[in-house]
Amino acid sequence: MLYAIICYNDEAAVGSWTAEEDAAVMARHEKVIAGLAAQGKMGPVARLKPTTLATTVRSGREKAVLDGPFAETKEQMLGFYVLDVASLAEAQEIAKQLVEPPGCIEVRPVHSFFPGAPLA
Repeated sequence: MLYAIICYNDEAAVGSWTAEEDAAVMARHEKVIAGLAAQGKMGPVARLKPTTLATTVRSGREKAVLDGPFAETKEQMLGFYVLDVASLAEAQEIAKQLVEPPGCIEVRPVHSFFPGAPLA
């Protein structure tokens, strides 16, 4: 089954990491990714650029494009992984390896929008 591992954290805190701190976090993530890829469980991965570069498209009488994400939250979505694993419990165990303090990770089942499309 496919699961999205969605990474949230305080964007200002993550943005203040030194290059060395960021590299250490990414090295920990890459180790997990390499193990999953070797098992054929790794799908797409994305690290998102800062919310200061985001725009939002709002519905309404007329569609509007606005600068910024306009999310009312202390934590922002920083990136995601798509995994092909046997169970929610397995996805949660992988999420435990990826979470960075003081952030959190949401684990959510993925329903294929295009049935039959390959994972990779």
